Amino acid sequence: MWVVPLKLCLARAMPRVGMRHSNNSFVPPHCPNPNCKYHLQLDAGWRFKCIGTFGRQVAPHRIQRFLCLHCRRSFSTQTFSTTYWLKRPDILPQLLTKTTGCMANRQIARDLKVAPSTIDRQLSRLGRHCLLYHAATMQSAEPARRVAIDGFVSFEHSQYWPFHHHLAIEPESDFIVYFTDSEVRRSGTMTPAQKRKRERLEAALGRPDPKAVYGDVKHLLEVVAGSQPHLTVLSDDHRAYPQAIKGLLCEVTHLVTSSKERRDADNPLFPVNLADMLLRHSSANHKRETIAWSKRRQASAERLAVFLVWRNYMKSRREKRPRGPTPAEARGTVDHRVTVEELLGRRWFVSRTSLPARWVDYYWRAISTRALPRQRRHELSYAA
Repeated sequence: MWVVPLKLCLARAMPRVGMRHSNNSFVPPHCPNPNCKYHLQLDAGWRFKCIGTFGRQVAPHRIQRFLCLHCRRSFSTQTFSTTYWLKRPDILPQLLTKTTGCMANRQIARDLKVAPSTIDRQLSRLGRHCLLYHAATMQSAEPARRVAIDGFVSFEHSQYWPFHHHLAIEPESDFIVYFTDSEVRRSGTMTPAQKRKRERLEAALGRPDPKAVYGDVKHLLEVVAGSQPHLTVLSDDHRAYPQAIKGLLCEVTHLVTSSKERRDADNPLFPVNLADMLLRHSSANHKRETIAWSKRRQASAERLAVFLVWRNYMKSRREKRPRGPTPAEARGTVDHRVTVEELLGRRWFVSRTSLPARWVDYYWRAISTRALPRQRRHELSYAA
């Protein structure tokens, strides 16, 4: 169960979308204008008409246009496609496997013979799509009654700006339910010169909130718990976790395992430890020694959203059983393994999909990196 604004909890039905049909047989499922009454209310009274076609260089070469007779907004078959407004629609399907196959953005750009900025933009779009896909799927799924939580440590821009990705994973299925992130202060062994540089950076750019982990873990558990009366939480002995759990409205059973315990399959936190290992193995930006680290925390969240969908819906739960069920199949959320074509078969509209508060920030690229003076936002109104 996801805690989201009431005004977003609408139109959860999966309308018929004609993405694979020819332009002549395509039937628009709703008006794409978020200000139109027929954007959310799928009444039989919605009327539209065809208003001609236009040509483009890639297939399909002729695109049908429509006009909503209520709000007078025009649109086309491409409006409901994940490749809407893309000059290279062939790149998006390849990004998912290349990103989760531990290729960095510039490596992907060299392989596909495009500019690195093209990969950055399309990977951001894919991350937003994966956020919406998972959120829409969870609206009708059973809530997780037991979760293992942990903080995955990485950094943005440089090692002076570390952060944690907080993961909530259902132990019985290895299903990643939700994630957030928190800025933290650089710690550990440092030379006197490194300590002085940290002080200079914090004096110029500010110091991360010391209570960030508490607030973000609390939000994580609030989304996971939803309206459930009881939740079981498995975690290590991080001191911020008990404080975050106390702020929940439901009854919580907190089972603590020391972080010094052997991290094998008998460890109660093995599902989240396995996810951390897969994340380091499959993501170039999270390798221990790498030059491909995330330059922005926002970009790391988008890559993690892609990893979440791949891990939950597309990859088998166990590496040695490649034809075994995915985590989503194991918990009964879906009844088959999702393919790349199915994942990208329709465009999800943010105005028709409920997103938790932190994922709203991820979607609109509202996460700032202190060390960078320019923050890139997602502000395209038509290509939301």
